[in-house]
Amino acid sequence: MAASSHDHDFYRWTQEQADILRRGQFSAIDVDHLIEELEAMGARERRELTNMLEVLLAHLLKWQYQPEHRSRSWRATIAEQRLSLQGLLDDNPRLRPTLDEQLLKAYRLGRLVAVKETDLDERTFPDACPFAVDDVLSVDRYPD
Repeated sequence: MAASSHDHDFYRWTQEQADILRRGQFSAIDVDHLIEELEAMGARERRELTNMLEVLLAHLLKWQYQPEHRSRSWRATIAEQRLSLQGLLDDNPRLRPTLDEQLLKAYRLGRLVAVKETDLDERTFPDACPFAVDDVLSVDRYPD
């Protein structure tokens, strides 16, 4: 029952699994699918971290390399992403040790976004992320 509803009615499957857990019927749990879904949930949180870093890094690059275009909107986006990142990290403290790795992944994407949004040549921006994690997350640090 549980395995087939996972593939055909995911919502129903989640409700069934929650009910089974509430009743303490652990032998009836769809273990394989539950493991798969828990791992997927963790991966989604990690992707969310990378996506937030991507947006933030793109704006930090724009801020640094197009100072003549700095605006309240850019400052607000940077502040918003930093606060959102802090919230995500507060809710998921085990993501903190992955920050260096996620910063590298996000920088490659953020750099491309900055290229697209600034119309500057890709070579304008460093190949490697020029920002330390603390600088990226700090609410009051902006690149020169």
